[in-house]
Amino acid sequence: MNLLKALAQVSSMTLVSRVLGFARDAIVARIFGAGFATDAFFVAFKLPNLLRRIFAEGAFSQAFVPILSEYRSREGEEATRTFVADVCGLLALALFVVSALGMIAAPAIIWISAPGFANTPEKFALTVSLLRITFPYILFISLASLAGSILNAWNKFSIPAFVPTLLNISFIVFALFLAPYFHPPVLALAWAVAVGGVAQLVFQLPHLKKIGMLVWPRLNFKDAGVWRVMKQMGPAILGVSVGQISLIINTIFASFLVSGSVSWMYYADRLMEFPTGVLGVALGTILLPSLSRSHASDDHAEYSRLLDWGLRLCLLLALPSSVALAVISQPLIATLFQYGKFGAHDALMTQQALIAYSVGLLGLILVKVLAPGFYARQNIKTPVKIALFTLAATQLMNLAFIWHLRHAGLALAIGLGACTNAGLLYRQLRRHGIYAPLPGWRSFLAKLLAAVVFMAAILWGLMLVMPAWDSGGMALRCLRLSGLVGGGMLAYFGMLALLGFRPRDFSRRTA
Repeated sequence: MNLLKALAQVSSMTLVSRVLGFARDAIVARIFGAGFATDAFFVAFKLPNLLRRIFAEGAFSQAFVPILSEYRSREGEEATRTFVADVCGLLALALFVVSALGMIAAPAIIWISAPGFANTPEKFALTVSLLRITFPYILFISLASLAGSILNAWNKFSIPAFVPTLLNISFIVFALFLAPYFHPPVLALAWAVAVGGVAQLVFQLPHLKKIGMLVWPRLNFKDAGVWRVMKQMGPAILGVSVGQISLIINTIFASFLVSGSVSWMYYADRLMEFPTGVLGVALGTILLPSLSRSHASDDHAEYSRLLDWGLRLCLLLALPSSVALAVISQPLIATLFQYGKFGAHDALMTQQALIAYSVGLLGLILVKVLAPGFYARQNIKTPVKIALFTLAATQLMNLAFIWHLRHAGLALAIGLGACTNAGLLYRQLRRHGIYAPLPGWRSFLAKLLAAVVFMAAILWGLMLVMPAWDSGGMALRCLRLSGLVGGGMLAYFGMLALLGFRPRDFSRRTA
């Protein structure tokens, strides 16, 4: 398997999903607006979506994929099928119980998560109804995550990478075509969540059958492998939760600042999600199964080489993204957001947050490469300990920066926290002899920095000769922004080519 080709596939699918996500938000805002009904839906979807982020998108694959790779390498296909069936059975049972309890306890959940809704009985009742429809989403999306983890272990990366687009498509279809048939219409959004979750699971089943891993779930509480997965999931859930806790704390800090601070940080964060998802998540997705196989085969040299390849590719793509995000922050924000009630002051404040976030973009993406170096070895405790230390350090930086930099200080603290996290992970990998850099790093970094500086200069020059970014309609602004981004990419990759970089240098094959 060509890892570079796999990365391109996963990144392109992730990009499509993110673009559809923006389209979904725009359509929902246009049709439903912002008010009584949408408040109820967003609160009802908040908890299932939070559980998805904590459980399905991180903790499960981190605990499951390394042990699955070990079974596949050492135990054979039939034992692997039995292991998958046992994991699926126990997971399905646990998720069914959680979903049932969530639906039964919906009134209490809403009272705790949105106590202000209790003052409006109609709004409270609507939110409870919406939560009961959306809560089973955690069951289907977690089983879909199980299916995706298996396919990733078999190097079928494009299918799980495409799956998130189905939820966005479900939202768009229900909002545009089916909402008038529901009373109230906002119920269509709740059913879009449920249908999207089912679609993400069902879509992957034929592909599981092709690789011989479509099995009937079964309950076997004596399977040692299953309990190893469950044991690993405890610290994995804690590790994934740390990031969500940090965002919640930052929102609390921002709530004490001037009105608009939370929104400015939200819009800047949305822009940060593009490179983080397209590069970081994609790299982590393809590296974890390959690292797990190398560890299961006791091939320590290949393990280190895979990490070296991931780090070089990460720097090659993430460093220019970080610099470009800061340099063209004003054109980006003006093109995407500066319309109507989102004025010049809002754009400036969002730009400050985005520049501060961009300081940590490289760290955020490096973590996605470095952390699998531990997960693949079934060592989840080390990255969790580092994440907890990073959380504490980030809050200290919040207190230090907020007084002078306001909301931008909160964004800067997150960025520097990510760099701290990445630095500590790298140190531990080197300290324990897990990773040893291959020759040629000094030359690589020198050429990379030269190309990044040249790109930044070209971007700056192009911005000087272009009209004001708040002039013209959205189509014209998007056209100018596309030209600016294209010019920066041409400058960067052109300089890399002149310095001797070739795509084949980063092509890597693995079993």
